[in-house]
Amino acid sequence: MSTVLIVILVIVVVVAVAALLVGGKRKRDQRMEGRRHEAREHHEQARLRSSRADKEEAAAKEQAARAERQRAEAEERAAVARSERTAAERHGEHAERVDPDR
Repeated sequence: MSTVLIVILVIVVVVAVAALLVGGKRKRDQRMEGRRHEAREHHEQARLRSSRADKEEAAAKEQAARAERQRAEAEERAAVARSERTAAERHGEHAERVDPDR
């Protein structure tokens, strides 16, 4: 083989290898960009879901606080009712003692 032909073959092989390397790098870069895009979407979904969870948690705490206030009001009313019942019984007993017709 002549020297010129060998040089041309070496140049062709070097260019082919360089083209393969550049093509592989581009493909890898495209895959990486695809993964970055997917990761950004997942991060956004995580932020949205976290925000919704925070709102639901706040609503649940508010509802629990309302329920606690209602329970306290019910206990207070029950205490007032017991007090009134006791007072009514005392008045009834006193009325029985002082009633001249009995």
